Amino acid sequence: MASEKVLTITNANFDEMVLQSKVPVLLDFWALWCGPCKAIAPTLDELASEYDGRFVIGKINVDEESALIQNFNIMSIPTLIVYKDGQQAERVVGARSKADLKLLMDKYL
Repeated sequence: MASEKVLTITNANFDEMVLQSKVPVLLDFWALWCGPCKAIAPTLDELASEYDGRFVIGKINVDEESALIQNFNIMSIPTLIVYKDGQQAERVVGARSKADLKLLMDKYL
């Protein structure tokens, strides 16, 4: 479940929410059955509040968005992808600590 600050990204809103975003975007590819995905969800909610207006955090449910999953060649989850200026900038596979995620996000501010 996403907080009100974490966006749900779908194939339908991907271009608008990610490619046309004026600020960097952190995409979280996740699933309900994924333990590590559940583990980092509260951290992503906190970061969405802390970086509000400077960074967008979006979640893509791999079970519901098969077209996006194929486009991104997602092999394991969680996979986190940073987008900046409409381009994929960095990809991280696996759960990370809040400190690691902050370092990742700060690189693109």
